Amino acid sequence: MSGAFRPVPRTGVIFVTSEAERRGYRATDPSWCNLGQGQPETGALPGAPPRLPALAIPDDAYEYAPVAGLWELRAAVADAYNRRFRRGLPSQYSAENVAICGGGRLALARAATALGEVNLGHFLPDYTAYEELLSVFRLFTPIPILLEAERRYHFSVDELRKEILGRGLSALLLSNPCNPTGRTMLGSELAAWVATCRSLDCALLIDEFYSHYVWAQADGVIKPIVSAAEYVDDVERDPVVIFDGLTKNWRYPGLRISWTLGPKQVIEAVSSAGSFLDGGGSRPAQLAAVGLLSDEVIDAETGAIRRAFVKKRDFLVSALQELGVRIDAVPQGGFYVWGAVDGLGPGCETGMELFKRALERKVITVPGAFFDINPGHRRTGRASRFERHVRFSFGPRLDVLEEAVRRLRRMVKGEPEPA
Repeated sequence: MSGAFRPVPRTGVIFVTSEAERRGYRATDPSWCNLGQGQPETGALPGAPPRLPALAIPDDAYEYAPVAGLWELRAAVADAYNRRFRRGLPSQYSAENVAICGGGRLALARAATALGEVNLGHFLPDYTAYEELLSVFRLFTPIPILLEAERRYHFSVDELRKEILGRGLSALLLSNPCNPTGRTMLGSELAAWVATCRSLDCALLIDEFYSHYVWAQADGVIKPIVSAAEYVDDVERDPVVIFDGLTKNWRYPGLRISWTLGPKQVIEAVSSAGSFLDGGGSRPAQLAAVGLLSDEVIDAETGAIRRAFVKKRDFLVSALQELGVRIDAVPQGGFYVWGAVDGLGPGCETGMELFKRALERKVITVPGAFFDINPGHRRTGRASRFERHVRFSFGPRLDVLEEAVRRLRRMVKGEPEPA
């Protein structure tokens, strides 16, 4: 029987969490500093709306939800995008342009299932879960596109056009802001990417789960939220598919609510995929989510995130640089710092070495090699370009970051932990 199943590798965060759990880590244990976590702090923030205290379950909420999601939540998502990004434009999103499902990985899996026999471009480095996602579904061919640290992971529109035409790409998958580098496309640059994909009929599958964590300026203006939806001409004709949800931007990872936004034809396809992949999401959670899509809640939550997370970003960037971590680019978005650790001395010169030693100090990080997306492990016989990199999360509270830095500093200096 065992020969019928293949081992499925753990994604980066799952791997590091599992290794930490073997050493006694529990999420409720305050003695651990989890800089590997892929979620923001979920408690109250100054100026943020009150956290949901409970889920109401009316009699009809015990039933299955529709596979595409509750109509009222789909409409609330569409209305929020129209208000924020498409005010005054003739082409507007409707509930039929939205599908709801149980989390970001599942939304991406639905989309991957619906893709045809195409060449799908993806960037290196990028989100660790893309690796298995691009391996399991065999209809399309994943094509890696390398980003260079020396250029701060920038990729021009001219290069994009050459990749699409030269490699025959029919789709592109990327995160914006990027997980792990924090590189963020904004304003005219993002508009140019959307226009290029439109003109070349290349589907832009864009993961916007960190789109409320924006620290850079767009054409000289600070925009607290970024979305490709702002630059779509026609919501039915433009090949732009957006993934987002409550996980990061509303700080509700436990609700497992995500959405896919795009042309109706795409939404019908991903909903059909959901009918056999997962059967639809939680009805009570979707009912609770409707009220979180108001502008009042979005503005207050995003403002609170910005005030709290800019402070944490600045602290962690400065502290890691003082420690000797080389940061290729200060994060423009998201809540991760991506840095090379080869200058930290023996025993800490690769991401995996640092990860293992930091676990002994009850600090969790994610080795950079996990972000060297390699579907099907087609690239063999060489070390990862990112084996000397580490992703450090500033998702946790500031006091947790401060303690983690103290432990890392003592580790690098070879000093014991105080009794």
